[in-house]
Amino acid sequence: MSKVIHLHESDQVVVAKEDLRKGETIQIGKHQLVVAQDIPSMHKLALVSIAKGDTLYKYGQVIGTASQAIAIGEHVHAHNCQMGDFEKDYGFCRHAQPTRYVPEHARASFKGYRRASGKVGTRNYIGILTTVNCSGTPAKHIASMFSVPGALDAFPNVDGVIALTHDSGCGMRSAGEGYEILKRTFEGYARHPNFGGILMIGLGCETMQVKKLLQDTGLEDSETFTAYTIQEVGGTRAAIEKGVQFIQTLLPKVNAFEREECSASELTLAVQCGGSDAFSGITANPALGAASDILVRHGGTVIYSETPEIYGAEHLLTRRAKSPEVAEKLLQRIRWWEEYTQKNGFELNNNPSPGNKVGGLTTILEKSLGAQTKSGSSMMVEVYEYAEPVAQKGLVFMDSPGFDPVSVTGQVASGANMICFTTGRGSTFGFKPVPSIKLASNSRLFTSMNEDVDINCGEILDGTHTVVSSGEEIFQKVLAVASGEPSKSESFGYGDVEFNPWKIGAVV
Repeated sequence: MSKVIHLHESDQVVVAKEDLRKGETIQIGKHQLVVAQDIPSMHKLALVSIAKGDTLYKYGQVIGTASQAIAIGEHVHAHNCQMGDFEKDYGFCRHAQPTRYVPEHARASFKGYRRASGKVGTRNYIGILTTVNCSGTPAKHIASMFSVPGALDAFPNVDGVIALTHDSGCGMRSAGEGYEILKRTFEGYARHPNFGGILMIGLGCETMQVKKLLQDTGLEDSETFTAYTIQEVGGTRAAIEKGVQFIQTLLPKVNAFEREECSASELTLAVQCGGSDAFSGITANPALGAASDILVRHGGTVIYSETPEIYGAEHLLTRRAKSPEVAEKLLQRIRWWEEYTQKNGFELNNNPSPGNKVGGLTTILEKSLGAQTKSGSSMMVEVYEYAEPVAQKGLVFMDSPGFDPVSVTGQVASGANMICFTTGRGSTFGFKPVPSIKLASNSRLFTSMNEDVDINCGEILDGTHTVVSSGEEIFQKVLAVASGEPSKSESFGYGDVEFNPWKIGAVV
């Protein structure tokens, strides 16, 4: 097997599969190159001579411009490759292909919790939502009462009682973009099928008023939902006692839910990547894309997000848009981000992170091209704003930052009941109430962090798996975890602190 990977015939670079030493000779098709300097695994080296100012290609797409001349066999990275302007061919809908659905009688299934709303959950939690940072401590106290050993032994169908706290809800405008995002987030969680019941607690004087929130969303008290403020019930101790009493009455009702056979079409999968490396776009992300395509063919939904991390690759998505209107929605979000980052003295191309660069990623263009492969090849049927309820089946895009906890918070609020998370550098991400499956881009990571990572997509590089077979393995794992098998992050108890709604606007 070759020590390097040449991804596309137009690429002037190849990727090292292992550490390369100066003086090694490598044959790649009709090209023979002598390695000019030590090259770390995952990094790029020049396949041909590259002149200063030349456009650099990887995946058959632009990843940057040569800032200096690069000789055959030399390392190609941040010291000689930089962002550059280039024309994108958006080709609206050019590659959009209708999905060939698996007949309903032949679709895969999993064992889930069917709710009165008709939605299906993959877990059965009781959630405590806090409308403001000030109500976080009582919420944590209430949840802790049900976290001690033996507290839930009589309720084997209840996965836990969790407090979702955050640092917002006040010091913000009472209208506008930031307020609407937070309101959508709370409503999405209150209605999420992975919760069998919800307790919502506010302080009473905050911007995000509980009564107004309930009026605006149509949420109201029931056997499985209640909301109050600390001030109206008489303080912290009273708020805690009231919450404990409500959950004690709620537990037998939530425990009465039992798993039943449900079609895979009831799954909504959030796809994410974090701690990426240069192998992510070659192994784990394409494999997750293959699994995403399988789920879409079985009638399910895939939510792709992280708008700053499609920057430079958005044209590949507009070409798969269902309609010009859907494609234009995506470009509107890109333009919003360009203005938003400019106003805040930031640049969308101020990426990849230091860890990404150690892993061989040089520009946001290169990172985005590898990241977008998580979306597979299905037609993009709709574009949603952050935490907006997803009503379409198939592949959709939800606008969000690239910061994983914030992005996933929005995806879950939009309805995701499963998460797949690819990583090359290593991630310990979990996200209650939704199980998160982690996928390694390389075997070295899978070996070193085996207790944290669920699937080794590095076997694609090793030659023991293909992208297609890894995609099928991921899809089967999604069905198993959706049916109750714990993911690695769940086994460690991850997911209590990742709830992180997107904050937009000034804090005053």
